[in-house]
Amino acid sequence: MANQLRLPFLSFNHLTIYLILLLSQSPQIFSTCRDFCNNIPINYPFSIDDGCGAPQYRHMLNCSATDLFFLTPSGNYKVQSIDYDKKTMTIFDPSMSTCSILQPHHDFKMSEIQSAIIPPSPDTIFILMNCSIDSPVLNHYKSVCFNFSGHSCDELYGSCTSFKLFHMLSNSTPACCFTGYETVKYMSMDILDCTHYTSVYNSDKLEGVGPLDWLYGMKLSFSVPDTGCERCAKSGGNCGFDVETEMAQCICASTSNSTRDCAGGRESNFAESYRASSFPRLQLLYILALGAISYRIVLR
Repeated sequence: MANQLRLPFLSFNHLTIYLILLLSQSPQIFSTCRDFCNNIPINYPFSIDDGCGAPQYRHMLNCSATDLFFLTPSGNYKVQSIDYDKKTMTIFDPSMSTCSILQPHHDFKMSEIQSAIIPPSPDTIFILMNCSIDSPVLNHYKSVCFNFSGHSCDELYGSCTSFKLFHMLSNSTPACCFTGYETVKYMSMDILDCTHYTSVYNSDKLEGVGPLDWLYGMKLSFSVPDTGCERCAKSGGNCGFDVETEMAQCICASTSNSTRDCAGGRESNFAESYRASSFPRLQLLYILALGAISYRIVLR
């Protein structure tokens, strides 16, 4: 009798454990695209993982342990923020001169595709400083310089600690030029014959604001390719592309992708087939478990 009582007890426990394990198993979708770099959200069209985002923006961002960087032929620029509603990215060049620090001069260069799809915004001003009297921006190309909200070279050199050096060395006010991205895009600092540059953004809001309070850095305006990404995102996927062909893909799981959305992908079908195939088996387990419980009660 003791043996008869023991068998149902073991069967009951085994069935219960197996049932719990089975019910706890469910198909999961693992995204291979990280959506944050530190505190900055990474959404389409950008990515920090190859195969994610839009192929036009491939390898433009790099995420370190502390910062997000925008990569260009002239160097890496720290990303301060990305506004996906306004489609702007604010970056800062750690090697750029500002009102508080004077850095060795260098050029700002973007690749051709970067210049086309994520150029500096119209309200980003490049300021060429300490230009020689032979500088083309003071002669043949002086039309590229424009009035920047009433600000002057004297104000710039007089207000900023780092730029006062230009004033002191020349005993006069060296020429400067407020210009747009197109100027530095086509002419290097050597051709421009200016020793340093800086850049500020939101220039339309800096009228009456002194150089000490200018927003130093660059604001880039990006475009978003129309590849049907919204449909993919609504289905729970990440917009991406095939790393070999650069054809658009909806990334739904670590091992399964779709050309349109996750609802039409293989992992969605897998989940549905899993539930369908599991249902009869779960019914059987419930019946067996109830039977084992009833049998145990009867034997008592």
